[in-house]
Amino acid sequence: MSDIFRRDIEVTPAKIWGVRFFLSVVCGMARAGESGWRGRSESATNGGNVDKPDRFRQTGAMKRTLGLLAVAVGMVAISARAHAASEIVVAIRYLQAQGESHSHLFLFRDDGTFLRQLTKPDSGQDLDPIFAPDGETIVFSREIGENKFEYWSVEPKGAEPKRLDAAPDWYSAAQNSSYFVWPDTGSGDDENAPAFGQRTPTFRAPDSSVELVLREKKEDEADQENGPGHGKHYLLRDLKSKKEGEFGKLPGFEGAVDQLELKGGKDRFLLEPGLRLAFFGVHLNSTDGDTDYALDLTNRRFVRLSPNWAAPIPLPGEPAFLTMTYVRYVPIPGSKKTANCSYLERWDQSLKKVRFARDRTAAVCYGASIYRPGKTPAIVTIRKSGD
Repeated sequence: MSDIFRRDIEVTPAKIWGVRFFLSVVCGMARAGESGWRGRSESATNGGNVDKPDRFRQTGAMKRTLGLLAVAVGMVAISARAHAASEIVVAIRYLQAQGESHSHLFLFRDDGTFLRQLTKPDSGQDLDPIFAPDGETIVFSREIGENKFEYWSVEPKGAEPKRLDAAPDWYSAAQNSSYFVWPDTGSGDDENAPAFGQRTPTFRAPDSSVELVLREKKEDEADQENGPGHGKHYLLRDLKSKKEGEFGKLPGFEGAVDQLELKGGKDRFLLEPGLRLAFFGVHLNSTDGDTDYALDLTNRRFVRLSPNWAAPIPLPGEPAFLTMTYVRYVPIPGSKKTANCSYLERWDQSLKKVRFARDRTAAVCYGASIYRPGKTPAIVTIRKSGD
């Protein structure tokens, strides 16, 4: 069944255009039919015999009208499907004060709107949900014991899950989507890399709009180690206006050590229409670990992505990105206990975020998948069992 009927109805400009197009086609056919019938009526009035000579002509006209109507309906459905809002399925384990908690699948719109809970049994842990290529089903793993897994499928509309004999080939082959990480060299862990306080690497954006000069000063103690305050002398240089400014003078700066890069590649910038970012990591302390920041290249500011660490995940073709966000020492409701938690979050071009989880909960994300009709790639995957 088409997404226009299967998904929850959402009014969008594309759907409004589709309805207007449909109505215009129907009205046009109605006017054409009225004109044709009026001509035949006049012919009959002038002595013509409508029931005999024009019988097959009327039938052909009716077929053409129905054919055009079917095409119009199909175009509306295709348009609605191609421009439908993205949906995100997230495996979430809400931690509880008493008893064993379980991970279940929850479906959201990409704006954070909760749609429905897809699984409920407390017989295992549901993890690694992935949309099928056509978006019609979601396949996931259920851990029923140590290293013991079952494979299930469920429809986004909320039908009863079905157990599978084996995982589909496309599910087994699905890999984690790209995300930003610490670079392999330069963080101070590489013995062959220049020591802190002696580094001046420069990175230019692919569109040649800006370059980042990561210069350190020997006389600045903060530049001698990976910690808050490091990087205040780094430069953001506009290659068109030739103007430059130090990181330490930008709003939101707390520290920047290394510029993150896409895992498995050398891309260090996230550039989409309406979104121009670079990401920087810094070590806080032994208790809080690392954190990272988004450097907004357009508005010249830093935005912290998490109290602790957050892995940025691009959404190609969108002015937005995801983060797998890690937060330490989150209170478990109803107890004095705390837990290290993880959440999936989405950031828009204004660097405002929504979290795909209930408010004020201690939760662990066990994987997620996004179905993005009309975009490439259509499926974005975050596996718990991946990196």
